[in-house]
Amino acid sequence: MALAYMRGLLAPLERKNGWTVAEEAGHGGPDRIQRLLNRIDWDADGVLGDVREYAVEHLADPGGVLIVDDTGFLKKGVRSAGVQRQYSGTAGRTENCQVGVFLAYSGKLGRTLIDRALYLPKSWTGDRERCRAAGIGDEVEFATKVQLARAMVRRAIDDKIPFRWVTADAGYGYSKGWRTELEQADIFHVVATTRHDTVVTRRALDHPLHDLMADLPRQKWKRRSCGEGAHGLRIYDWARVEVRPWHRPDRRHWVLARRSITDPTRVAYYIAYAPAEATLNELIAVAGARWAIEECFQTAKGQCGLDDYQIRRYPGWYRHITLAMATHAYLTVMRAQHLEKGPDPLERQT
Repeated sequence: MALAYMRGLLAPLERKNGWTVAEEAGHGGPDRIQRLLNRIDWDADGVLGDVREYAVEHLADPGGVLIVDDTGFLKKGVRSAGVQRQYSGTAGRTENCQVGVFLAYSGKLGRTLIDRALYLPKSWTGDRERCRAAGIGDEVEFATKVQLARAMVRRAIDDKIPFRWVTADAGYGYSKGWRTELEQADIFHVVATTRHDTVVTRRALDHPLHDLMADLPRQKWKRRSCGEGAHGLRIYDWARVEVRPWHRPDRRHWVLARRSITDPTRVAYYIAYAPAEATLNELIAVAGARWAIEECFQTAKGQCGLDDYQIRRYPGWYRHITLAMATHAYLTVMRAQHLEKGPDPLERQT
C-alpha cells in the first residue's frame, strides 16, 4: 500500500489527495489510503531511517552539507495539528498554516530531505485536550524550531551520516547556543545570522557584525559566485574577517559577509567555524549550499506531493511527509544514476 501511495504521489495529478491517489492506484475509494495514513499501525520513524540509509548509500559524500530550513503548509480551519496564523516562508507572509522543520543532505551527486519535524506552537502544546484530539501524545512538549533542528543534526551525527559542514538561514544560525553546541562537537558550519549579532574580537566581547565589516577596504571584497540559481549564477561581493582570536591552532572562526552587487547596502552575514586551511571560496560554497534545500522543497512539493494532503492528525502528517520524502529521495537517486543516460527525472513535465 505504501508503494501504491508513493506511485500516486509521483503521478501527474492536478491534485493529490485520498481520492485522486486511490483512483491512480485502481481503488474504488480512498478508504485504504486513509487507513494507511491514519489507522494502520506502522512506524514512520523506522521508514525515515530506511530513507536516510537509501540516500546515504547512493549520495554519500565526505564533503557533504547538512542544511536546516523550514517550510509552510497552508491550511484552512483550526483542527490540523500545529496549525495557527504564523509566518510562512512559502507564502512570504503570515498565514493560517502548519510549519515543518526539515534537514536536507547535499553532496556532489544530489540533495534530498532526510529528516522532518512538525512545529507545534505554544497555542497547541498548552492545550492538552486539543493535542489529544489531533493525536499528539502527552509526552510531546513545546520545542522551538531551533531545538527541533538541533535534534535532527544530532540524529544525523548519531547515524554516522557522512558530512563535513552544516548550514542554515538566520532563523537558526542566530542561535549562539546552537553554534556553541556545533563547535563543541567540532562540527564545521557556516550559518547565516543577523547584522545585529555580536562576536568576540580583540577589541570587544560583543562586537556587532555590521560594525565589524563597515570599514573593510575595497580590496578585501571579492566578487564570487555561490552557485547556480533559477536565473543563472548567484554572484555577490564577499569578504571575511577572522574573529575569536583564541582558538585551536587548526581551527578558525570567521565572519563572512555577502554584499549585493546592485545595492551595496544589502549585506547578509554568516558565522563560520572551519578548519584553518578553509579558503574564502570554500566558505562561500557552503553558504551557497543553503539554497539546495529550497530546491528540495520545490521539487518535493511540485512532483512528490509534499504539501498536497488532507490530514489533520499528528501521526498522519508524519506518515504522509515521510512517504513524500521517500519519493523525493527515489527521484534524486534516479537522477544521480541516469543523468547522462536520458532525461532528468527532476525536470520531467508534471
